[in-house]
Amino acid sequence: MWVRDHLDGLWCDEDFTSWYPRDGRPGLSPAQLATVCVLQFLLNLSDRQAAEAVRCRIDFKYALAMELDDPGFHHSVLTDFRDRLCEGDRADQLLDLALERMRDAGLLKERGRQRTDSTQILAAARELTRLELVLEAVRGALEETARRAPEVLDELVDTDWAKRYGRPVRLASQPSHPVTRLTQAGADARRLLDRLPPAARGPRTEALRQIMVQNFLIDTRGNLRPRTDKDGQPRGALRIVSPYDLQARRAIRGDTRWSGYLVHVTETCDADDSVNLITDMATTAPTRDSQALPGIHTRLRARRLLPAEHLVDGGYTSAALLDRSARDHQLQLVGPVKASGSWQEKQQTGYTREAFHIDFDRRQVTCPNGKTSGNWLEPPSMAPYTVVRFHALPCSRKPTSPSLHGGRRCDDRCRGCRLPTSGNTQGIRLSVRPLRSAVGNPTGT
Repeated sequence: MWVRDHLDGLWCDEDFTSWYPRDGRPGLSPAQLATVCVLQFLLNLSDRQAAEAVRCRIDFKYALAMELDDPGFHHSVLTDFRDRLCEGDRADQLLDLALERMRDAGLLKERGRQRTDSTQILAAARELTRLELVLEAVRGALEETARRAPEVLDELVDTDWAKRYGRPVRLASQPSHPVTRLTQAGADARRLLDRLPPAARGPRTEALRQIMVQNFLIDTRGNLRPRTDKDGQPRGALRIVSPYDLQARRAIRGDTRWSGYLVHVTETCDADDSVNLITDMATTAPTRDSQALPGIHTRLRARRLLPAEHLVDGGYTSAALLDRSARDHQLQLVGPVKASGSWQEKQQTGYTREAFHIDFDRRQVTCPNGKTSGNWLEPPSMAPYTVVRFHALPCSRKPTSPSLHGGRRCDDRCRGCRLPTSGNTQGIRLSVRPLRSAVGNPTGT
């Protein structure tokens, strides 16, 4: 309603000309249908409830610029419109248009304050075991083949196949002979894929092929067998969890486990009383949040909506991203930086990098016992670190105080980053000066 008070609408019908054919009877306003989809999501309404609200609620009619006696439309229209919306990148195009018009109207401004966070999206698929995944993939490929090339199945499918793949797969929690059944399903899938001509292959067949690659291998004798842990299996970020959604992945964050995606939402959060507006949304595989941040900044820059201050949680921050955001986009990335994960920090038995005094101007490092470094090696062009080496120190020949050094020699303690020894030298690896400055530690003290 706040947007309607300032604009005639987020979209106009001319924005949707490429969505519909030029001939045929006049249809409903696509701009109004797009606005209804937004209101439907905000209020968590079903299609029937949303269509009823368009007919009966004055606030809906005001937001849609409809006459009070407008009868609205049938609820099935929303399903057809969403099908069109899901084609290609149309949803992103509508978001870009809405943001452009709000920016031109002065409702959005560049170089303000924005924040980003992520949440889980569940895939529209049930949890499958490995055996269920392969069986369901074979069943889906057989159904697709029956539509595209039914002649292939004449000599392939028999009564046993009909029993195994005639119905959706739902097994007990502990099915009988799981390894034997998995091997049999793999053999059936191999026979099907070998007989299918390229013209008959569709998305279900491609899904079966990818699942076979991830779960089976052919040994030196030419026999197909299931992969084991020793053979190597895809990690969670690559492993397919459903033959009907090849992009969904299984993920774990803390105590939360799910199969699906992550959505990263960016919105304005300026100090004034203005309404917070979403400026970017990105749906990705459930990977690290930090991997999504460069793309967020790139899209905001293309929309001319880069903030001056970007608030994030610890999953989005690192020394490299803090420095890159400042250099490439002239914005301040604000968020907690993860603590050191070194073995010295975890075991409390060795010096961390913070125990060394680093003087970048003099290109010198002083160890906790007051000894200075001998060599300062500048990093290669693409390496974000500097290597500093210490010559053999007098304190390496005598044990130090157990309360301070755990009863170990000082040179053992000076290996702050697990660099191996080289002759009579010890080494430490440091982030380059811009990265240390980005996390508020320019000197290392």
